Amino acid sequence: MRAIRKPKTRRERRGRRHLRIRKKVSGTAERPRMVVFRSLKHVYAQLVDDDRGQTLLGVSDRTAGVEVAGTGKVAVGLAVGKLLAARARERGITAVVFDRGGYPYHGRVKAVAEGARHGGLEL
Repeated sequence: MRAIRKPKTRRERRGRRHLRIRKKVSGTAERPRMVVFRSLKHVYAQLVDDDRGQTLLGVSDRTAGVEVAGTGKVAVGLAVGKLLAARARERGITAVVFDRGGYPYHGRVKAVAEGARHGGLEL
């Protein structure tokens, strides 16, 4: 049996963590998976039905309708979460499974989750 190469870069380590999370977290049509991706400048969130392999809804900080209260990236993450929750409720989605995407649960990732909770989604 060959040894598994140890991930060296930050991207590889995040990918490994993300796969470990994805083993346990899966979304359905009634309770889709809320995925968060953050780049250095932007934050993205989408709702995914893993049973059908389909993205139900996607929102980013560049989407029209994002109202940022305050300054900084965390405020942008909060606004993205609120907008995602509002659009999900329009489609009749009230509960989601949160997938942090291999990122630590703080900062922008936590802000997206908190924004979704403030918007009325059950995580």
